[in-house]
Amino acid sequence: MNHMLIQIAQIDLLELWKSGDLGIAVRLVALTLAILPLSFVLSSVFGRFVKKHFSEQWGMLTRKGIRYTAVLLVAIMAMNELGFKLTALLGAAGVLGVAIGFASQTSFSNIISGLFLISEKPFAVGDVIQVGATVGTVMSIDLLSVKVRTFDNKLIRLPNETLIKTELTNITGFPIRRHDMTLNFSLDEDPERIVKLLKEIAADNPFALDEPEPIILFTEFGEYSQRFLFAVWFAKADFLKLRQTLLPELKKRLTTEGIKIAQPTRVLIAGSDPLGSPAAESSSPY
Repeated sequence: MNHMLIQIAQIDLLELWKSGDLGIAVRLVALTLAILPLSFVLSSVFGRFVKKHFSEQWGMLTRKGIRYTAVLLVAIMAMNELGFKLTALLGAAGVLGVAIGFASQTSFSNIISGLFLISEKPFAVGDVIQVGATVGTVMSIDLLSVKVRTFDNKLIRLPNETLIKTELTNITGFPIRRHDMTLNFSLDEDPERIVKLLKEIAADNPFALDEPEPIILFTEFGEYSQRFLFAVWFAKADFLKLRQTLLPELKKRLTTEGIKIAQPTRVLIAGSDPLGSPAAESSSPY
């Protein structure tokens, strides 16, 4: 009985092979198993090479380009095995492409804008950028859009056309940055003493750079204060560390030295003024 079943199965497979259906299926599976894994290996190898010698975004585009080309190649070869006439398909694709082109002008604009972004290089993967109210770290630069991860871990997709038309700030484009603070001190304080203290605070902070030197300027008299610009340079990776150490140290040293931060005050004087009003108000910096 088993021998008869094996013979029947062999006859069915032989008939399928003669009809060509089994041969087509085997060839399609072989093509898929040969091309797709090879494309992933090649994309990884060439992607790392391009990333090392050019940039990370070029490496990402290289990997995607190789993989998409492999999938397209497998699809074309599969249609050819199934008996589709590629010339007819290409003709239909040409007509369909014209129709899609008119309906997808925004997508083409984003692709062209993406090519400009890649060639101009206003930012790279890993940079922190600001576009309007959006601030975050660049995760990928694709032909249609740029993916940004905000500091509260949200993913935002920015169309490339928007980035070309909108003012864009690359916050971490340079290796060092400057943190600016405007400080208002009481008019009673000695400016020279203030400048000396701020220099000491900047020099003692481990994340503040000595070169370039901190900028400490007496900028102007306010309505009730004297204003200083306190600007400290730091490595871009140390921004949070600088903020977390500089501000508490500034508060502590000002309290220890007895230097007063200016506060607006209002004095109410009870009584009558020459015009007969029951009370008068006056503002004073003291």
